[in-house]
Amino acid sequence: MHNEAAVAMGILQALAAADYPKDLLEIIPINDHSIDGTKEILDGFAARHPYVRPLHRDGKTRGKQAALNEALTIAKHDIIIVFDADYTPQQSALRDLAVSFKDPEVGAVMGRVVPQNAGHNLLTRLLDLERSGGYQVDQQARHNYGLVPQYGGTIGGFRKKIVQDMGGFDPTVLAEDTDLTFLLYIHGWKVAYANRVECYEEAPENWATRSTQIYRWSRGHNHVMIKNFGGLLRSRYLRRIERLDGALLLALYLIPFFMLTGFIDSLILFFLGEMQIIDSILVFFFVAGYNAFGNFAPFFQIGSAALLDGTTRRLRLLPFLLFYFILNVWTINMGLFAAVWDRATKRQVMWAKTERYKRSRLEAES
Repeated sequence: MHNEAAVAMGILQALAAADYPKDLLEIIPINDHSIDGTKEILDGFAARHPYVRPLHRDGKTRGKQAALNEALTIAKHDIIIVFDADYTPQQSALRDLAVSFKDPEVGAVMGRVVPQNAGHNLLTRLLDLERSGGYQVDQQARHNYGLVPQYGGTIGGFRKKIVQDMGGFDPTVLAEDTDLTFLLYIHGWKVAYANRVECYEEAPENWATRSTQIYRWSRGHNHVMIKNFGGLLRSRYLRRIERLDGALLLALYLIPFFMLTGFIDSLILFFLGEMQIIDSILVFFFVAGYNAFGNFAPFFQIGSAALLDGTTRRLRLLPFLLFYFILNVWTINMGLFAAVWDRATKRQVMWAKTERYKRSRLEAES
C-alpha cells in the first residue's frame, strides 16, 4: 500500500471476514512510504484485530518487490497470499487458494480477477472483456492442458521457502509475478489456476492510467523474457510442449514490435517501388491468415469467455478492441525498449502506482 487511504479499509475488512481460521491467519498490510493517512488506517484496524501486523516502510527503497521481500522476513507461516490494495477477495478466497498447496508439485496458485467497476465507461467495459478472456479461457486452458498458467501478483499465493531459497524477488524486475512464474517452472515447480476463486478489482478508468499500466507490464514482462528465456529452454524439468508454450508466453509483448517493424518496412518498400502486385497479394493472404488464427486469437478467447459467463451482450464491444490494441502498440514498444535498457544497465526500477478512483467517486457523490 502506497497512499491507499481510499481503498485500504475495503481490503482489510474483506480479509478479516474471510472464511479461514483466525489462529492460522496472519495479515501483513504493507505501508510503503504512504503520506495520506494509510498508516493511521492500518494501525487503527490492527488495534481491533490481533492477527493484523502492519509493516511500515520509510526511508528504504520503495516498490513492491522490496516490500514483499521485507514482509517475507517477518511472516510466520509457510504459505503467502498476496493482494493489491484495491482488490476485494471473496469470503472463501483464502481457503480455496490455500488448498491448492495440498499438491506437493504446486509452487504457486492464481485466482481470477474481475473488474468491479466494469460499467463505468467504455474503457472499463473493454477491460472487463479482456480480463474475462484472459482468465476464463486462456489461464484455464493452460491449466487444463498442463502448460504454463501464470502466477499473478494479486489474488495469488506461493510457498515462502521457495522464494526465499531463490534469494527473494529481483528488485530490478517490475513484473515480479511473471519472473516468479518462470523461475518456478525452470526449477521444477508448477503453477495452479483456480478459476472459481474470484477477486474484484478497480480497473483503470482513463486511458492515461491504462497506458501507464500497460507500459509497466511490457517493461517488466520483456525484462523477464530477456532474463529467463535461456533458462526456460535448458530446464530439464519441462516437457517440450511446456517449453514451447513458455517461450511463446515470454515473447507475447514482442508482437507489437514485429507489427510496427513490418509496417515501417512495408512503407519503405512501397515508396522504393519494390512492392509488386503478386507479392502484395501473397502478403495480404499471409497477414489475413495470421490475423484470423494468431493475432485475433484473443478475440476468440473473449467471445468464448462471454458465452461461458452468460454475458453475450458484451460481444457488441469486440470491434472496439481492435482500436484499443492499435493504441497500445506504441506503449508496449516503449516498454520493450525500456526493458532492454533495464537489463543492460541493471538500473533500479521504480514502481508506478496505479491511480485509484474510489475516493473521487465518493467525494463527487457527496
